[in-house]
Amino acid sequence: MDEPFWDAVVVGAGPNGLTAAVTLARAGQTVLVLEAADTIGGGARSAAVTLPGYTHDLCSAVHPLGIASPVFARLPLADHGLEWLQPEVPLAHPLDGGRAAVLHRSVAATAGGLGVDGPAWTRLIGGTAGAWDDLVGHLYRPVRLPRHPLALAVAGAQSARSASQVARGWFRDDPARALFAGLSGHSVLPFTTRGTAGFGLLLGASAHAVGWPVARGGSQAIIDALAAYLGTLGGKIETRRPVSTLADVPPSRSVLFDVSPRQLLDIAGDRFSGLYRRNLSRFRHGPGVCKVDWALDGPVPWAAEPCRRAGTVHVGGRLDEIEAAEDAVGRGEHPDRPFVLVAQQSVVDATRAPQGKHTLWGYCHVPNGSTVDMTDAIERQIERFAPGFRDRILARVTATASDLERYNANYIGGDIAGGAHNIMQLVARPAPRLDPHRTSDPQLLLCSASTPPGAGVHGLCGYHAARSALRGVLRPRQRRWRAM
Repeated sequence: MDEPFWDAVVVGAGPNGLTAAVTLARAGQTVLVLEAADTIGGGARSAAVTLPGYTHDLCSAVHPLGIASPVFARLPLADHGLEWLQPEVPLAHPLDGGRAAVLHRSVAATAGGLGVDGPAWTRLIGGTAGAWDDLVGHLYRPVRLPRHPLALAVAGAQSARSASQVARGWFRDDPARALFAGLSGHSVLPFTTRGTAGFGLLLGASAHAVGWPVARGGSQAIIDALAAYLGTLGGKIETRRPVSTLADVPPSRSVLFDVSPRQLLDIAGDRFSGLYRRNLSRFRHGPGVCKVDWALDGPVPWAAEPCRRAGTVHVGGRLDEIEAAEDAVGRGEHPDRPFVLVAQQSVVDATRAPQGKHTLWGYCHVPNGSTVDMTDAIERQIERFAPGFRDRILARVTATASDLERYNANYIGGDIAGGAHNIMQLVARPAPRLDPHRTSDPQLLLCSASTPPGAGVHGLCGYHAARSALRGVLRPRQRRWRAM
């Protein structure tokens, strides 16, 4: 029997692929999602990889951009099981001597703990948080007149600077400098790179504006909610359906790819213009990560008490130490004292581990394609600020950068961000085009994190690609579709 003819086929069942499928199905289109793996989820899968009863997030873990997403906010995901859990403390950053810089939901509480730098934090990060709706609108929705133009202008000007410039230019003491450094470290770039300060501003402001929640039961809950809602709209998902060429795609009016530019070239390169092929081939990936999941017989014994209540802990010490670690990765080296991003989901979500036990999630940056196991270096850093940590470990599973690419083909060389975050690739991602989601073939679109607005579990890359398809080769068939 011949396969049915679909309005749209989506390749890849990660957050962006599923959001694209939902957006199209809400517009009355018939949609099929093809996933190569045994399970859906991409960068938001969860599984028991250490011991029975312990649920670990295999990639993404903490979701400020998820709870802030205007797309997710308009979908009935709570009706399909998604519940956001906010830790008492969004982020703590331990320092030597049992101290910690603490990022609270409250701007005033955060500033109050930063001493001499409290007023500067209030002006810079607090001001950005106050303009959060404008900031989200600027990043995610069509341009409109801002309600807080001065705060947005300050944030924009500082975002274009390097993390080192802003950390040293605005703050005078170690706690505030370290706190901003850890936030900026999410850029996965050397701190002297222009634009890295923007990550510190965005993530710091998000903690005040919307919090840094986890999904009850694991990040997989986001995926499961999207898939369940898609099912109510008539969409279909098929796993174990790898796509190597367009011949693997059933007949359809359009195809949306939740894949990397390199994969897109392999699958459909002969359908593109020479210029578009060259642009995709020039797309650059950033450093990879080495990730560890731990099953613990109790909470991490952080020396600084606020770290015990934090959903996220940035482990790296002072600004200069984090700078040195990220600069080493930029040079292709493996730092002896890496900057480690740690998530403690079980602090707020009791479903993650048996009673009295805990999970821990952490990774550090490494050169792209690295095969080096950084477990010992990562654990030494945690032990530095949490003496006795290693005594709590019941089991661990490590994934090097090359392991992560085998787990998810979108993670080229272990790059979990879908491409380097340099300014050019943030502005023109993946190629300089008026509509970055459209390829040179109008039937083929790209909806992965390699398109704007980039990395994060927010679904917006998929949403914007679906809208492009609806404006182009597809037509909305029901009134329930509308732009945000």
